Amino acid sequence: MRFSKLLLATMIIQGSLMSAVIKHIKIDDIKVPVIFEEQKSLPTLNLQLVFQDSGYIQDKEKSGLVSLSSKLLNEGTKELGSTKFAQKLEENAISLSTSNGFETFVVELSNIKDVSNKAINLLTQLLGSPNYSDNVLDKLKTIQIGALKRKENDFDYTARNLLKATLFENTPLQNPSSGTIESISKIKLNDIKEFLDETLVLNKLIVVAGGDLDYEELKKLIKPLLKTLKKGDKPSLEKIEFKSKQKEEVILKDTQQAYIYFGSSCNVETKDKDSYMAKVASFILGGSGFGSRLMEEIRVKRGLAYSAYGYISVNKSHSYFTGYLQTKNESANEAKELVSSIVKDFVKKGVTAEELEAAKNFLTGSEPLRSETLAQRLNRAFTLYYRGLPQDYSKKELEKIQNLKLEDLNKYIASHDEINKLTFAIVRK
Repeated sequence: MRFSKLLLATMIIQGSLMSAVIKHIKIDDIKVPVIFEEQKSLPTLNLQLVFQDSGYIQDKEKSGLVSLSSKLLNEGTKELGSTKFAQKLEENAISLSTSNGFETFVVELSNIKDVSNKAINLLTQLLGSPNYSDNVLDKLKTIQIGALKRKENDFDYTARNLLKATLFENTPLQNPSSGTIESISKIKLNDIKEFLDETLVLNKLIVVAGGDLDYEELKKLIKPLLKTLKKGDKPSLEKIEFKSKQKEEVILKDTQQAYIYFGSSCNVETKDKDSYMAKVASFILGGSGFGSRLMEEIRVKRGLAYSAYGYISVNKSHSYFTGYLQTKNESANEAKELVSSIVKDFVKKGVTAEELEAAKNFLTGSEPLRSETLAQRLNRAFTLYYRGLPQDYSKKELEKIQNLKLEDLNKYIASHDEINKLTFAIVRK
């Protein structure tokens, strides 16, 4: 039996989307969401504790605090210390780590099924008694400051942070997630304690789990851990509002290349009924690499850069258009003007029928590759739940993309002329 590519892709997507389920574990009067998928192919457990409204959006006046806090949680417990705690993990082939994004703070655990009880016990100890120590904090600050000093000659990093500081001025997004040398040096142990006390709470928690166990086994396994967490405050993620301006900031460095980062407002909400059009527009303008408008005009036709990218980033707290390229110092102004011209032309004239058809084919054909693994499926299920979207949203989005008409897409693009107000951050000689 033969299937068309579209039919096969749709069948795979439907199958994968039905795998993850949304449940709740009740702890006192709090229903903790659990995103779960059973997978018997490997005898493993994968568990993520995702705390909402707890990423570096909470840095506020202490840039780098959240990053430093996640690093401290990777230093073991107060009782065992970093080395002995790490040894216990290694002896049982347990992986336990903490990380953070802009909106979330994540504790991730993975292990073979046979040591799941030991793994959960160690995780419980870690969350209950982190290795709060001035010596540990001094070590982490030294490492972080050293890393920041090494990045002083990383001109991509410099240009990216310059764009954030300019584009997102007076918002939590303006600060680098890793902090600055000055801000890291000022962080105290009590700052980290306060942050973790406010973060590691039931009201902010979403559990994401999968592996070789059924839901009732998972519930029995993790419920004692959840009972050790405080209730805490409910998340209240603030919406970050900003308006970009046609502005240019330049830092002069002894560099052989010009590093050009750019961005602008893009008023798209995660729940917008037409947000799928932003995905298609982003792909065509600069998100698809070769074949995208930016790459074709800047590299292929003019040879001004090895690569040029631009994409629309849609998040729960904010959305924006951004991109970057590198070029010769002497062609920096030409490249910058060309980016502005390409974006302006894109908004005014829209896309061609050929570009839309190519985008439809790629987005349809590549979709199954985004749900091949357990981790990918759980991540997708979490993202949809977190954004308040139904679990069959991806399938419906794909159908909308397939039925998208050229005139509707171009009308949508024209309605977002705010992306024309590009802010540029340039590091050059």
